[in-house]
This record gives sequence, structure tokens and C-alpha cells, in this order.
Amino acid sequence: MEHVLSKKDFDSVMSSLEFAHLGGGEIAYIKELTSSQAEEMFPSLPDLPSGINFYSLHAADGTPIALTESRSAAVANAFENDLETVSLH
Repeated sequence: MEHVLSKKDFDSVMSSLEFAHLGGGEIAYIKELTSSQAEEMFPSLPDLPSGINFYSLHAADGTPIALTESRSAAVANAFENDLETVSLH
């Protein structure tokens, strides 16, 4: 059985600030978003098409880096910035 680690598992080992910066500059997270979630997360982007899914790329601390219409484009963006990608579910 696979054990999934959470922030709670690291509380005794590192602070919340250290946990937030874990992987900073090295790891990027990819998350699939609905069009409405993308509009909420990226309010400055005008006229996002509705009814399709997007993929957001985030720095290790959660800062949004990019929004794309395909997972492969998000991975390519991470690769161009020398970031290792992981997916969020």
C-alpha cells in the first residue's frame, strides 16, 4: 500500500515556511482545471473559452506560472524553465 505524505507528516521536521518552499525553483505542479476554475485562478486573462479544461502550472509554493489548453504544453513550459513536473489530483 502506497503512503501519501501530507504537510502534517512534515510538521515535526520542518516549518510551514520551509514546507511551502520545498522544491522551489526545481519543481512545478500541474493541475487540471475547469474553465470556471481557470477564470477564478487567472482573473486577468480575458475571455477564456468555456466548456473546456485547462492545465495550470504552479511553482512549488503555489504561485501560478502558466495556463495552457493541453497538459503537454504545461509540461513543455516547465521543461523550458528547467522545472521537474508533478501532477496534482
